[in-house]
Amino acid sequence: QVQLVESGGGLVQAGGSLRLSCVASGPTFRSYTLGWFRQVPGKEREFVAAIFRNGGRTYYADSVKDRFTMSRDNAKNTVSLQMNSLKPEDTAVYYCAADRGLILSSIRTWNQYDHWGQGTQVTVSS
Repeated sequence: QVQLVESGGGLVQAGGSLRLSCVASGPTFRSYTLGWFRQVPGKEREFVAAIFRNGGRTYYADSVKDRFTMSRDNAKNTVSLQMNSLKPEDTAVYYCAADRGLILSSIRTWNQYDHWGQGTQVTVSS
């Protein structure tokens, strides 16, 4: 069972960059699909990016494509989200998530992930 601890949130001006990190427990990290989601008050949790398990490819929401880059380091049990060209509409609480068994068609669906970090606030000012 994986446990996730996030870091890296903060306040940044529009156009700036921020890097989020998430450290996971357990020896079977490679077998987990990893995702980043974000949420603002009054809205449903929104897909940002994900990497499918066991060397699978990376998927991005259209709203962050070409601005955000997700990566994982299986040796360190970490997953990162490099966020560039940030916009005020990127402001949200960002969560890392992991799941061992979800199918590829569900990779963008938040309630298919069993394990979640505590969330980290990202605020982008204009």
